[in-house]
Amino acid sequence: MNKTEKNNSISDPEDLKDKKNEILREIQEYNKERDEIKNMLGKIGGKSYSKVDTIINIIFLLLISFFFITELTTHWLPSFISLELSVLLVSIKIVWMIHSQQKFNHFQFWILNSIEYRMNQITSKIKKIEKDISSLEKNLSKK
Repeated sequence: MNKTEKNNSISDPEDLKDKKNEILREIQEYNKERDEIKNMLGKIGGKSYSKVDTIINIIFLLLISFFFITELTTHWLPSFISLELSVLLVSIKIVWMIHSQQKFNHFQFWILNSIEYRMNQITSKIKKIEKDISSLEKNLSKK
């Protein structure tokens, strides 16, 4: 068996150790990426975000209720100003909700883009492996 045949041999212990180390490295990289994605999901849609969302909703509800009750009881502000302030607060809330949705959509796009990138990497690795297997089959059939 010459040197090139030995390098192409699947049962080469050094080659198996290299492949094992490569697979372990890829598993560690995968685990690292998975943890990063979990952290990102926690920041965007996790409990801390829902707490902020709840607080902002309560603030807007209290402000609108305050203007409504003030308008009915004291007539502290002219009715059209109170109404305009309430519409302004509702508009701000809608803009904030649109902004939150855009953040989520951006994150979703980032995830899908990352998945596509990884799929392309895996596809190229599979093609390389298929090419290597076919070359090994040709080498074995020549013997």
